[in-house]
Amino acid sequence: MLKISKVIMILLVAWGVFLLRVSAQQLPGTEKAVPDSSHSEKVFDAGKFVIEHVSDAYEWHITSFGEKHISIPLPVIVYSSTKGLNIFLSSKFHHGEAAYNGFKIAHEGPYEGKIVEIDESGEIVGKPVDISITKTVAGVLVSVILLLWVFLSVARSAQKNAGKAPSGLQNLVEPVIVFIRDEVARPAIGDKRFEKFMPFLLTLFFFILFNNLIGLIPIFPFGANVTGNIAVTMVLALFTFVLTTINGNKHYWKEIYNPDVPWWLKFPIPLMPIVELSGVITKPFVLMVRLFANMMAGHLIVTVFVSLIFIFGSLMGATAGYGISVVSIAFSVFMLLLDVLVSFIQAYVFTLLSALYFGMATAEHHH
Repeated sequence: MLKISKVIMILLVAWGVFLLRVSAQQLPGTEKAVPDSSHSEKVFDAGKFVIEHVSDAYEWHITSFGEKHISIPLPVIVYSSTKGLNIFLSSKFHHGEAAYNGFKIAHEGPYEGKIVEIDESGEIVGKPVDISITKTVAGVLVSVILLLWVFLSVARSAQKNAGKAPSGLQNLVEPVIVFIRDEVARPAIGDKRFEKFMPFLLTLFFFILFNNLIGLIPIFPFGANVTGNIAVTMVLALFTFVLTTINGNKHYWKEIYNPDVPWWLKFPIPLMPIVELSGVITKPFVLMVRLFANMMAGHLIVTVFVSLIFIFGSLMGATAGYGISVVSIAFSVFMLLLDVLVSFIQAYVFTLLSALYFGMATAEHHH
């Protein structure tokens, strides 16, 4: 427990240092205008600042010093019918300010923030097939490596210390595994069928939990907003949907297409079958949106508090910006602690609802 407290304190200090560092930077759009009639004062765009910090990107931004940005370029992999397969690093775009080999990152329009194909005059002619390694994808890879390291270590420790009291990482992870088995999977699915779904449920829980937590650490290689990306939560929800559909027994499908309700709810308009079938689709949709919305909201709120520093600095000068930074950091740390709790809750809720769906799909009919 003492070690965990030390880790939490280190993370809080790191977050505070990060916010102070950000508040000390002179971001584009916050500098004062030169007293010249030919130059207009730039105004800090809070909306753009917030969206850029929670959205996906083709490079992993680490820090900035004035106008100098330090970031790690990521592989760009695009396929165009005219230019074929192209693989290069995102540094070729020079932070999105330049084009390369007929491709560039759009800054406006329907493809804003995406890679588009351009002609010789610079006009957009289409959007290529894009399978690039973005910041979100890189964040997923980091979490997968971390998960493999943790659980392979725990597995080796469990084999080595069979019959002995667990210690180290095994002592931390084993109670959580037992909790998911005894308090989530067994009651929701049933004593006879729960073991079949345990590997998926455990993978789901720890993948969501790890990505929720490391997304709160503003230090490379952490900090990617993985579970705040709706594409990631959609894939997780689709896994649950596919497993539910595949494992559904005949009673499950009978209750969807021919439920035991009065005939006038099925003929001549199949009202109840329509309602039941729509429920099959809305259940994974709710899973997707719930996790995405909760995790995105936490990142947005913290970023909004940070943006207050630049808003006050832009409107009332640097002194006001540094003054409000104390309040901003205090609220940001509070939101960080709240997001740690939300991270556990959302991983638990997603896993519990998935287990309930599996239980409903495999339940036997009782007369």
